[in-house]
Formats: sequence, C-alpha cells, structure tokens
Amino acid sequence: MNKSSEGKIISIAGPLVTANGMSTASIQDVCSVGHKGLIGEIIEISDNDIASVQVYEETSGLGQDEPLISLGEPLSVELAPGLMSQMFDGIQRPLDEFLKVTESNFLIKGTSLPALNRAKEWNFKASIKAGENIYSGDIIGVVDETEIIVHKIMVPHGISGEVIYVIEDGSYNIETIICKIKTPDDEIKELNMIQKWPVRKPRPVLEKIAPYEPVVTGQRVIDTFFPVLKGGTAAVPGPFGAGKTVVQHQIAKWANVDIVVYVGCGERGNEMTDVMNEFPEIKDPHTGKSLMERTILIANTSNMPVAAREASIYTGITIAEYYRDMGYNVAIMADSTSRWAEALREMSGRLEEMPGDEGYPAYLGSRISSYYERAGRVTAIGSGEREGSITAISAVSPPGGDIAEPVTQNTLRVVKVFWGLDATLSRQRHFPAINWMTSYGLYNGKANSYYNGTISDEASNIISSAVHLLQDENRLQEVVRLIGIDSMSDIDKLKLESAKSIREDYLQQNAFHETDTFTSLNKQFKMIQLIIKFFNEASKVLNAGILTFDKLLDKTSGLRERIARVKYIEEHKTFRIDSLTREVATFFEEIRYSGEVNEND
Repeated sequence: MNKSSEGKIISIAGPLVTANGMSTASIQDVCSVGHKGLIGEIIEISDNDIASVQVYEETSGLGQDEPLISLGEPLSVELAPGLMSQMFDGIQRPLDEFLKVTESNFLIKGTSLPALNRAKEWNFKASIKAGENIYSGDIIGVVDETEIIVHKIMVPHGISGEVIYVIEDGSYNIETIICKIKTPDDEIKELNMIQKWPVRKPRPVLEKIAPYEPVVTGQRVIDTFFPVLKGGTAAVPGPFGAGKTVVQHQIAKWANVDIVVYVGCGERGNEMTDVMNEFPEIKDPHTGKSLMERTILIANTSNMPVAAREASIYTGITIAEYYRDMGYNVAIMADSTSRWAEALREMSGRLEEMPGDEGYPAYLGSRISSYYERAGRVTAIGSGEREGSITAISAVSPPGGDIAEPVTQNTLRVVKVFWGLDATLSRQRHFPAINWMTSYGLYNGKANSYYNGTISDEASNIISSAVHLLQDENRLQEVVRLIGIDSMSDIDKLKLESAKSIREDYLQQNAFHETDTFTSLNKQFKMIQLIIKFFNEASKVLNAGILTFDKLLDKTSGLRERIARVKYIEEHKTFRIDSLTREVATFFEEIRYSGEVNEND
C-alpha cells in the first residue's frame, strides 16, 4: 500500500478522530490510526487540511499527536477462494482467526490479519491457454471452493490482453501467480486468485435484465401471496419479537438460491450464534450438503464496534456481487438496516451535519436507495453470457413497530415487496406473523405467470380466490362486530370459515417442525387448491338449499380436521393431498345426489 499522507491526531470524539496535515489524502481513504494502527476511513476533509476519520475499532486510550497515516486506497474487500463458509466482521476480518490469534472472545484493537488464508492450497483448473486474448470478466480457471460451489477465477476489471503464461493445473495458494497477460500497452500483468474491490463502488455489469423467476422460500405466505423474484428486493419491518430474524433465517435456510450472504448488522450476538450453531447441522434441501457450504456470514452485532456497522452491509453486498458475476443467484440478508441507519445517524451527528427527520442524515434516502440498487438480475461482463442475480432481503426494526419512521418509509420507496410483521399476530402465536392485509408484492403478476407455467395453469386463479376470501373475511368481520354472526347469510358464514382455514391451516407455519418448516411449491398449490375446492363445493350445496351452514359444519367436521392436518404430510407423500381433494369432491357430489333438503323448506 502506498502511504499517501501522514498527519497528527488533534481531537477524538468517540469513533470519530480529527487530524491535520492530510492535504494529499482523499475522502474514503483507509487510514492507520495511532500507534496501534487502528483501522479507519476518511469521511470528511476541510479546506484547512483537517480530516475527519471514522475509526472501526475501539478508540479508548488513543491520544492527541499520535500519527494518522492514509494508506492511499478505499475500504476494500478481498475476493478469492476461501470466502465460502466463513464468518467475517463488518470490515472483513476473519473472526475464527481472530479467536486463534488473540485467544479472546472480544475484538482486540490493533490486531491486523489478512481476510483470507494465504497458506491453504486450492486445486486450480485453467480455462484458458497461452496465446488467447481475454478481457475483463473472462474466466481464467476454476476452483472447487466447496462441494457445491465452483469458484470461478475471473480477469479483474480493467485488464485485457494476450495470455502469455498460464500455470499448470494443480494445487496452489491464492497468492500464486496463475496467469500473465500482455496488455495492448505492452505491459505485463501478473494475476493471482485474489481481487480487491472497493466496498462502496458497485461492480460493473454488461446489462441489467428483468427478473422473472421467484425465489422459492418454502414459506407459504411468502411464496403464495407476496413472492420475491430472483434479483428482486424485499423488506421485513416489524416490532421487537414479531419474528423478523426467524423469517430471514428461514429464507436463508430454504431459499432456492445458490449462495446466501447473511449480514448481522447491529442485532443481538446470540442471533448470529444461533446461525453458527444451526446452519452447519442443516442439510440444504437442494443439494443434501451442509447449509454452510453455500453461506457467508458477516457479523457486526450489537456488542461489536458501532462504526463498522455502516461498512458491514457494503462488505456483504460487494461479496454478493462477486459471486453474482460468476453466474450465481445470490441472496443477501441484512438484519437489520435500522441499526445500519443508526450508525449513519451517529456519524452525521458527530460531523455536525444538518439533520433530517428524527436526527437521521438528510441523505438517508439516497444511501438506502444506492444499497438496494446493487440488487438485480444481470448479464455479467465477460465471455459466455453469464447471468446472475442478487436478491436483497432486509429486516427493518422501527421503534415500537411504527412504520411511519424514516428508515422504514425510505425503504418502502425502493423495495418491491413489503412483508409487514404484525405484533397482534405474534401475540396470537401466528407465525410467520406477516399481515396479509397490510403486506404487498409488486412481483405477483410475473410470479403467477411462472406458477401457471411450472405448477398448474390454474395456479393464479386459485391464489386469486384465496386472496378474495381473506379480503371478504376482513370486511365481514366488521359486519360481525356490528350485527353479530347469527344475522349473516350462510354463504358469508362459509366465507369466514374458509378464510379461517386459509389462515390457520395454510398461512400459519411452524419453523421448528420437521415437516412444516418448508413446503415446496407443488405441495403449496395442492394445499391451497384443497381449501378452495372445499369452499367451492360447499358453496354449491348452500346455494342449492340442500343444507344449512350449521348442518354443513356438522357433516364435514371430520373432513375439515383432515384438511387442517395436511400441512404435516411429508413432501414425498403429497399424493395423499390429491386423494383428499378427490374425496372432498365425491363427498359433496353424494350430498347433492342424495338431495338432502333444508329443514325449513
């Protein structure tokens, strides 16, 4: 690293350090702060050569007149084999190596470690030959990073030319020179497996393209009513205890994406501990391997440096972009962006900037937008027309569950899917506590078209019928409170009963039940089709006056109980749901055939 400027610390205010004599430094340069070499980043430079530095480590004990040295490059991450299955902090320090070196459960300030293991060797297989012309983004070779992830070594951005040397296939560490390129300027570029990329700068793409395929999460309320597409954006706002973290954990476990980047940003440390304990034990339903073989964890929890929270999300999205450029579908989970915004607010306050709503910086909205803009489905730079995607799903923690606060509102302006968690539902032990009346999704049209083409051409109609039943229930409940249920028509009573079945037998899902924790799209459609089939057949009987609603309930009690247990049928036994659907049709056909009449006729 080239040291571009050196100054002296003149004042310290928590994680914000001010130094003079920084005339040749630049904003966003990484700095070495004090005698212990703490990691910092220049966030402001005034006209009189005084720089303000955000320090990403504990600054207690730091004194005036200690040296502050700009390293002449922006905050960047290392991108190479060895990222997968690892846990890093907000600025990509490997936490397992920290534990070994410091023999402490805490981050000892001033400890400097490389982000990736330099000693470990990887089995490299070249994809190019000497004499070929290659360009930015082209694949030099591949490494089996885990049993399910093939790591593609790409030509770094801005480099192209003729290959004059390629190393033989074999085992090498990430610093070994694997390729030499002669550029059009007759400069020789020696490439190893490592790339570095500034975290605040999006990686370039050839083209952004419209997403079309849903992320199958296995969570019925999400996949059926509020799906998110691969390359889409979603937010999960909700009060404390409503289940934001569990929703994100479930998506990280079961979503049909290739790679998951999970960013624990400012939330409790025990939540990341749960992830570390659970994920290695869970088998990926799509590959049968450990879930950690496709997961990267970024941990900057509430007991870790507050300043690094702001960087942690950028670290996560940059790693996600790197794997996207290889052609993978990546999901990034941020838990939560509210804590990230609080770090922005603290930095803004210390810089004495003009505050916006509730003390947040005036540029909060643009920062949130710039993060979500890095999601999307793209055609990557390089040969082969690789397509990859980043799906950004973030938890938002509004104080008291008030979604009118600035972070939630600025988030809702840019995301396409809103999974609104409801404290009332969580108190009723209805999980996921996603309120189906206040949530929305802007990908439903494309998702339903996908379902029609891959599951059944009736899928969108069945889903629409279920939505209308839930909307009718919401309207009819107001009527019940005014005039009582006894004054309602039999059809309206049936709508309430069927909507209750949708809520309790379909939308309610137990994340800790071995079978109910995940439901495939095929099973989801069979389940909702069964409930709608029951409603449609029962409506015909009531409209014909063959039975009263009360007699209908009495005659179908056993049938409805079996419908309620359908969620616990294993995936390989979904033929039982088909059998029950046929049984429902036969049952009501026999009632109509028998011609049983209403007692009052």
